Amino acid sequence: MRIPQLRMEATYAKLAISSEPARLEITQPPAELTMEQPPAEMHITSVPARLTIDQTEAWAAVNNKHVFRLIEDAADDGRQAVLDFIERAAVQGDELMRIEQGGDPLVEQAEANSEDPPLELGIVLVPPPFSVKVDYEPGRLAIDWNTHAPRIDVKTHAPIIRYQQGTVKIALAQRPSLHIDVVI
Repeated sequence: MRIPQLRMEATYAKLAISSEPARLEITQPPAELTMEQPPAEMHITSVPARLTIDQTEAWAAVNNKHVFRLIEDAADDGRQAVLDFIERAAVQGDELMRIEQGGDPLVEQAEANSEDPPLELGIVLVPPPFSVKVDYEPGRLAIDWNTHAPRIDVKTHAPIIRYQQGTVKIALAQRPSLHIDVVI
């Protein structure tokens, strides 16, 4: 005896998947930059150096004097000569007052008054050392700066972002089916 048999034919479902990737575009416009630097201001103040050389005493040592100084020196010499004479006359007068004490003051005074003063010999430097006076005042220099900060202006631009979303499409490419037959 024959038993009937079932024959089954199945077709499985098939899916079709298609996708489109997402796209991202980013562009950055450059920033606008403006820079300005004002120039610095410089002020210079200077006092020049000063050198003073006084040769008056050196010239006076070689008898090259101004007329007023010659007159003043002559007056000093005359005053000193008068004072020396007064001193000598007073001393000699005192000696003559004491003539009774002995000695020969008239002869001694005559000899002293008739002789020239002794000559002084020696080495004399012309002009004398340190007769030229030098005075120096150093100069001064003051530099004053005025600097100005730079002016910087920046305009930034936001980035431009373009985004396209990706898609995934799922479709049924083949439908499932089941076919059953009875076979005897």
